[in-house]
Amino acid sequence: MAETAFDLIVLGGGPGGYVAAIRAAQLGMKTAVVEREHLGGICLNWGCIPTKALLRASEIHHLLHHLGDYGFAADNVRFDLSKVVARSRAVAKQLSSGVAHLLRKNKVSVFDGEGQLAGPGKLAVLKEGKEIATLTAPHIVLATGARARELPGLAADGKLIWTYKQAMVPPSLPRRLLVIGAGAIGVEFASFYLNMGAEVTLIEALERILPAEDEEISAFAAKAFERQGMKIHTRAKVSAAKKGADEVRLAIETPAGKLDLTVDRVIVAIGIVGNVEGLEGSGVKIERTHVVTDPYGFTGVPGLYAIGDLCGPPWLAHKASHEGIICVEKIAGLDPHPLDTRNIPGCT
Repeated sequence: MAETAFDLIVLGGGPGGYVAAIRAAQLGMKTAVVEREHLGGICLNWGCIPTKALLRASEIHHLLHHLGDYGFAADNVRFDLSKVVARSRAVAKQLSSGVAHLLRKNKVSVFDGEGQLAGPGKLAVLKEGKEIATLTAPHIVLATGARARELPGLAADGKLIWTYKQAMVPPSLPRRLLVIGAGAIGVEFASFYLNMGAEVTLIEALERILPAEDEEISAFAAKAFERQGMKIHTRAKVSAAKKGADEVRLAIETPAGKLDLTVDRVIVAIGIVGNVEGLEGSGVKIERTHVVTDPYGFTGVPGLYAIGDLCGPPWLAHKASHEGIICVEKIAGLDPHPLDTRNIPGCT
């Protein structure tokens, strides 16, 4: 099997990876991207973008049921959930295709498969367990992202217990829903399902929802959700869960005492863990499932760099993209400013 030589290889085609690859190509480097699923990564395919498409649909649903507030009237307002989901997926697919076009335009080679480090400056590309290519480069940028953290005793099964991926493509609207975790992902899904007509309970282990936001924002959001009918419990945790044929019974510990709750579906949104599998023995330092780097993405292992969600919070697309640019410009011998994560705007 012939080796294919590049100046720089990016493992992962998300907002960090594809932006890093394009910047490298612009700086004259022969560049490759290895991606095992969809170009655009979680943000574009399963996170920021399609959730906003769903939230737009739920906003319209909300407005249609409050037309009287604006002096309008409409009868027999209804929705087709499959079409709501299909529109969200179509938006993601269109943007993923746009990323593919950008990479082609910048002459970045894209390899469809799973990448594995195969020694210094070497990356094996596998498809369905078979090696399809061996790539070499003096610089390899790891941009493998992260995945949903699982809750012990409530592992996602795709039917009753959902992560964000299953919550994004529901086959039907659950009548009763529990969302565990009130960060950005949790509250966005809680808001979507609430506005689409589900009975939603939201629990958070910390003392307020949206704990990464200012306290005023958290309080404002909590009041707004409660006015809309959402039940919110903070400083709460699941102490027991029992799955039935089509429902989940849970015991939830709250400051007010034990709460027994039966729901149709549970969404677990308690954070993410870095995709660090395969880095054992590479010399890369890993702390709490995330790769440790210097301010320019260098891992300390010659020729190996890491950017994006793989390197820890804040887990934001624009942060990953900027890290990619800084990393590549440093490799190219430029003098970029290091990233100060305290100065990154976030949004929910």
